[in-house]
This record gives sequence, C-alpha cells and structure tokens, in this order.
Amino acid sequence: MASIVEFRNVGYVIGGRALLEDVSFKIEAGETLVLLGRSGSGKTTTLKLINRLLEPTSGEVLVQGRKTTDSDPIRLRRGIGYVIQEVGLFPHFTVAGNVALVPMLESWPEEKISARVDEMLSLVGLDPSRFASRLPRELSGGQRQRVGVARALAADPAVLLFDEPFGALDPITRSEIQKEFQALKQRLGKTIVFVTHDVREAFILADRIGLLKDGRLVALVPAAEFHHVDHPEAKAFAESYA
Repeated sequence: MASIVEFRNVGYVIGGRALLEDVSFKIEAGETLVLLGRSGSGKTTTLKLINRLLEPTSGEVLVQGRKTTDSDPIRLRRGIGYVIQEVGLFPHFTVAGNVALVPMLESWPEEKISARVDEMLSLVGLDPSRFASRLPRELSGGQRQRVGVARALAADPAVLLFDEPFGALDPITRSEIQKEFQALKQRLGKTIVFVTHDVREAFILADRIGLLKDGRLVALVPAAEFHHVDHPEAKAFAESYA
C-alpha cells in the first residue's frame, strides 16, 4: 500500500534551535495518526511541514509520493483539509460561505458548491436550513468547530490535518464531538493527522500514536500497544490516563 504522507529523516531548525530532529514515519491511506506530546514537543511543527506552512531544514516530507518542496504550496494546501483550535472561520462570511471557500477557489459550478455545502453541513450535524445563513459569531464553540470540519472536508481532500481542534471546548462538548469525529472518520475513510496533548483523546481517535518529545519521535505504535511502550515519556502519558 502506498504511503499518503512520509517523513524521511526530517529536521527543522530555526534560530539555531532544533524543533524537530531526524523524524521518520509513514502514514497509510485511511489511517488516523495521532501526534501526542507535551507543549513544545514538535507536534504542530510536524503538522505544518505536511502542508508546507513550514519547510524542512533537513530531510524530506512527501505527500502522495511527491516532495512538498516540489509542490506548488497553494495547490498542495487546497488538497489538504486543515482544522485548528480556534477554527479560523472568516467572521464576515456566512457558514455557507466559509464551507464553500475552497470549492469556490477551485471554480466549482455554483450548483455543485451549493449541494456540497448542504452535504457537508448535514454530515457534521448542522441542518443547512438553520445554519447556512448564520455568521460565525451566532454559533456556539462546538458549532463553529463543526463548521471548521465541514470546511476542511468540502473539497474532498486526501489528507486532513487537525491541530488540537477540540482543546478550547468545554469537557462535555469536547467528549460529544470526539465521539462524532470517531464515527465520521470511520464513514469517510480519510487519512488524518491529529495533534493533541490529551492522551484520552489519542486513545479515542488514533489508529496509531506517534509520541514526540523534544523534537524527536520516541514511539510510534498502534494505540492498543501504547501502554506497553518502554520509554519514560510514554509511561508518564499512560499513567496519566490510568
């Protein structure tokens, strides 16, 4: 099976400080890889290297078999869904306008865009007749996060990147959305890279867990095997879940 994302001995150094060192891994089609680690461990740096918001200072990052540095960054990013904690919705766009953004940039026909917006909002549990015309400020935090997911899915990207997307939500809403996300990812079969420092979230969502510490990938295992990893950082995270 061909890898959708591959890191080959990737390093990222800025201002003389190594944020990533010699990171290598592959992600297969339809897999959810959760990058777990403390603040400053290199999780978000790893994520941003995939959609070329950052470029490696050593090694290579490949998406669908092509080096990111050989790809047009705009084309690359339009083919990758990206969801962040604060969602990043355009405040003066309606919900429909936010979800339609990439299909519009890709010059989809209006009828196709409208149908896709309705489809994606329904997929994330938002009734288009109630929510499509609303502005982001008229939504709850959980609803805005759902719109962010709908927007990331709208152009049917091969890869989805999630950077601690549920971290700002209250515990009950966060738990609800985690369960919805788990069901959604099983239905869609997308390749997903999900960043979190919450080990409970990692166990709920991951097929595999990649544990980062001080810019190094210290473990990469199926979620069910994480408790057996013989590394102090893995043991610390596993004990926090117990």
